[in-house]
Amino acid sequence: MTRVDAEDPQDAPALVALTELGRDAARPHSPSELDQAFNAVRARLVRGDMRRRSLRRLALIGATSTVCLVAAVKFVSVGHDRGLPPEPPVSVSRIEGGTELEGGYLSQSGVAGVKVLFNEGSTFALTAGTRGRLRSVADDGAHLAIEDGTASLAITHNRTHRWLVEAGPFLVTVKGTVFTVSWDPASERFELRLRRGHVVVTGPGVNGGISLQAGQRLVVSLPRAETVITAEQPDDTDDVLAGAAPAGSTPAAALARTAIANPIAGRPVRAAGAPVTAAKGTRTRHWAADMASGYWDRILADVDHDGVDATLESACSEDLFALAAAARYRRQGDLSRAALLAQRRRFPHAPRSLDALFLLGRAEEVREHGTEEQAIAWYDDYLAQAPRGSYAAEALGRKMLLTNAVGGPERARTVARAYLLRFPTGSYAGAARALERAP
Repeated sequence: MTRVDAEDPQDAPALVALTELGRDAARPHSPSELDQAFNAVRARLVRGDMRRRSLRRLALIGATSTVCLVAAVKFVSVGHDRGLPPEPPVSVSRIEGGTELEGGYLSQSGVAGVKVLFNEGSTFALTAGTRGRLRSVADDGAHLAIEDGTASLAITHNRTHRWLVEAGPFLVTVKGTVFTVSWDPASERFELRLRRGHVVVTGPGVNGGISLQAGQRLVVSLPRAETVITAEQPDDTDDVLAGAAPAGSTPAAALARTAIANPIAGRPVRAAGAPVTAAKGTRTRHWAADMASGYWDRILADVDHDGVDATLESACSEDLFALAAAARYRRQGDLSRAALLAQRRRFPHAPRSLDALFLLGRAEEVREHGTEEQAIAWYDDYLAQAPRGSYAAEALGRKMLLTNAVGGPERARTVARAYLLRFPTGSYAGAARALERAP
């Protein structure tokens, strides 16, 4: 640092300037200068506060956006799982030709039957004289019942709604369909004609469930132990409830969709338009899928192609079971019985082997040279090995009817009492009570 000498004339001006600089630095600021400095500091503080508020606002907006995004994703996910957007709850709009009584029973007031119309477009029409009821109407569908007679239904398709229709001991599960269904308690005959859509029928004689496609007709006769499925012309119009024929439908067109009987083997072959199977020896069977889709004739055509004996020795357990059912639905009793016997012989410990015992009893009832005694023996074997099996009620009911046919009410009464004790509301309960009252 340069030294300043106060006595050196050359340094005197510098000393004077330094003295003035110190005096100016020590001089207090004027009020205007202080106000100006205060305003500058306050402006800086305000700008800092605004910046902090802006940052907090941006952070809050970001957090809110994140929450909304998560909620939106969850909403879309839940909406996808639950079939949202939500549909309006199902309810009865009006009833034409009758009124609803206590317990949901529909009372006819005219001569044209009763028609129930629902808010989402579905209809439930009872023909004149039919006894039916609304078991329940819920937000997601309805549970309907037919006790005697015929009804036509047109159910509006919906992703979430579930409709159930009882017809005697049978239950029809539907989504969006058009069909007619009937139940005759006197003859114990069930019939369903599916015009459009898809349904699943469960009940006695249908192997735990039959899936029907448009154009198929199912008839089940309990006394004859007979289940038959035939093909008809499907209807894609909306006027089937009025009885109108579909546009362009002709007897020839309907015939083209039915199974064609093989005049040589007496066995139905593949319907027109069905895909051709692979060559012999390279076939991959999909009979379980064919069975679920109602392609009974396709299964039987495969057997015709490969030969009955070769099929019975090469088919797996599930395929044999599907073959037995397809043959029974097409009234090929001997082939059905042969498939069931092969099931028992080749797969004695498979789950289907127990079911085969019961079905052998049914096959024995309908085959040309079958006997009631042999059918009862099959049912007894099934009840002994599967007392709580899925066919237990049906096996005991069939045994009761056959025992009555062979030995009369006195012998059948013991079976009837056993049936009522185990299955008081079963499909054979009415017959069992009648046997109890018989002289």
